Amino acid sequence: MSSFRPISLIAAVAASLSPLPLLAKVDPQVEAAVKAVYPALVRIYVVSEEGGGGRMQKQRASGSGTIIHPDGYILTNHHVAGRATHIVVNLADRQELRATLVGTDPLADLAVLKIDKKDLRDPNMVLPVAKFGDSSALAVGDVVLAMGSPAGLSQSVTQGIVANTEMIAPGGSMRLDGEAVGELVRWIGHDAVIFGGNSGGPLVNLSGEIVGVNEVGIGSLGGAIPSNLAGKVSEELIAKGCVRRSWIGLGVQPLLKTIHANEGVLVNGVIADSPSALAGFKAGDLISRCNGIAIAASRAPEDIPVFNRILLESPIGSEVVMEGSRNGTAMTWKTTTVEREPAEPREKELLSWGITARDLTKLAARELLRGDNRAAVVQSLRPGGAGAYAKPAITPGDLILEVAGQAITNTADLLRVTATITEGKTKPEPTLVAYEHNGRSYLAVVKIGPEPENDKPGLARKSWIGTDTQVISADLAEALAIPGAKGVRVTQIYPGSNAEKCGLKVGDLILKLDGSVIAASRPEDSDVFTSLIRQYKIGTEVTLTGRRGKEELTLKLALEASPEASTELDSHECKPLEFNSRDIAKSDRISEKLPADLQGVLITEVKGSGWAALGGLANGDIVMSIDGKTTDSIKTFKSQLEELEKSKRSPFVLFVKRGIHTRYIELEPSW
Repeated sequence: MSSFRPISLIAAVAASLSPLPLLAKVDPQVEAAVKAVYPALVRIYVVSEEGGGGRMQKQRASGSGTIIHPDGYILTNHHVAGRATHIVVNLADRQELRATLVGTDPLADLAVLKIDKKDLRDPNMVLPVAKFGDSSALAVGDVVLAMGSPAGLSQSVTQGIVANTEMIAPGGSMRLDGEAVGELVRWIGHDAVIFGGNSGGPLVNLSGEIVGVNEVGIGSLGGAIPSNLAGKVSEELIAKGCVRRSWIGLGVQPLLKTIHANEGVLVNGVIADSPSALAGFKAGDLISRCNGIAIAASRAPEDIPVFNRILLESPIGSEVVMEGSRNGTAMTWKTTTVEREPAEPREKELLSWGITARDLTKLAARELLRGDNRAAVVQSLRPGGAGAYAKPAITPGDLILEVAGQAITNTADLLRVTATITEGKTKPEPTLVAYEHNGRSYLAVVKIGPEPENDKPGLARKSWIGTDTQVISADLAEALAIPGAKGVRVTQIYPGSNAEKCGLKVGDLILKLDGSVIAASRPEDSDVFTSLIRQYKIGTEVTLTGRRGKEELTLKLALEASPEASTELDSHECKPLEFNSRDIAKSDRISEKLPADLQGVLITEVKGSGWAALGGLANGDIVMSIDGKTTDSIKTFKSQLEELEKSKRSPFVLFVKRGIHTRYIELEPSW
């Protein structure tokens, strides 16, 4: 098997849970292993949120997972679904179902989802379930199968061998939500081909058991989280929705080359006032036993997770006894564990501030040399938002301590106080904020609340002829056999304008206005004719003199008021869905050749990573209806959107015009 090359065994999803259409001459053992797990394999599509630019940014992703419980629990990676707000799974028999996030564990990069069996075509259907095997029994050279949905394609299987049973990320730990996955996880390295989208799918042995959860690809190797860890974590997530771990504030590393001990790990640091500090640990101590378990000599980074797991999995509040030595003298330490905090608590969005913020952990407070963690940390900032506009400006990493005289101990306080300040307000409220930046205390006035509507004063109406024109340059005059002539050529006639009504046509040359030569003969004279028209009062009748082909041309028309500019039209910013829109301008109808009776609103901006962008709405789209109800103006559109937000309806459907095409766009916000 040393020359074995990974091969694809299954290219598409089985049409049912009947025997799978395997390739001819497949090893019977491989075929049996595939049949045992493949029916429980699922594709996962998610919409996830992550703080950035002062808002919660949305993104679509796909991954894989495995049904591990007959009640519909699915195991996958945290990086696939741990931040999901919307989840859809496709079963191997092609049923598409919504799923909910039961719990997630970024340190192990594992998450558990659940489908509602009532949504199945047959609610009484017995779900296929895959079983866990013993990952510690794997050896280098064992044949394994990697199952998943690479790049979001149909469920697939590849075959390879175990290349390494103690693999960690080169150059340091992979971090997820601030957690260093390599502190706990040693991957099973294998060469069964995997790609993006395989994440969360099972690594399977030839007994048809899950022995790993595929997580990463490094070079030609895939890395899978061992099933012994995955099984334990998934049980706790199903039972409690989270994983609670112990912490004592102890830092360890591999033994130095100058240390010739046959066992143990080296203490490299102790967090002040932590349980390990109270137990008397010091940097340089060697730990050889923990709770009676001998610690093998740690000579490389991949040895450290073994020790970490003993501590992390100790019951919270339990006594931990460690034995070792200090400068050759035998030592025993006793300490009581406390609950480990998340590295980075989940951030929250405060649109009225233009920031996202999260709680300050006790460990982070210690790293900042603060005596307590009573604050909210600014995680990201929106340029131009209230926080950025404050003087001095608030920046990411700042600690908000007090708002309007009320102490802020965490993000929940910040949300509550902000809601009180902004309730019923129609404009920003100047608010005194105390915050800390780089250890220094500052005060700033932050204008919290609804952003003021853009001021759209009505522009003074000027006379308008209802055409677009180009200057008749000297070269153009020569080519048209009217050398030396000055004036303009009509390039467009606005439908319904007085220019159209009086018979003016595209291509006509206008050389004089009320008998006076139009002094335009250079490109920079493009505004001359328009300026002359604007000097007349609206309603004035003017005489245009020029040529149509070789014929002289004289026309009279009454000047009309210029149409509204797009900046004067009603507009609306939909903050929850993150897009802007306005009424359709007359210039839009002309430039896009829109039917005169077309009703709708124009989308002027769709912000990246928002709900509208995820659904496929684009700049320039014209929304004509929502859920079949006509959208005839911004006033109607705004009312429709407010009703959707109030009822929290999701999904809903926009019918839009895009160029010469129309299409339905389904938006699925979490509101």
